[in-house]
Amino acid sequence: MFKPLDPLLHSELRLAVMSLLVSSDGADFPYIKEQTGATAGNLSVQIDKLSSAGYIKVEKTFKGKKPCTFCRVTPTGLKAFEEYVDALKTYLNVK
Repeated sequence: MFKPLDPLLHSELRLAVMSLLVSSDGADFPYIKEQTGATAGNLSVQIDKLSSAGYIKVEKTFKGKKPCTFCRVTPTGLKAFEEYVDALKTYLNVK
């Protein structure tokens, strides 16, 4: 039987962001933008959705006078990501 896929993580860009963050201690906005190839506007919207769900924590600071947005996965986000991967495996018949 197939497990349901989390619709929040089933979006290609949100899944890419979570994959980057799960495999690191976090990343800043320009790095995530570069790695995903997303536009700044679209990435900003998707980061807001992940943050609102509690999947990531967004820290806004400044480096000198330049704004810096840093994202890291939360324990809730890590659990959701792991459950998503497990659910995906049921579709692929992978143990």
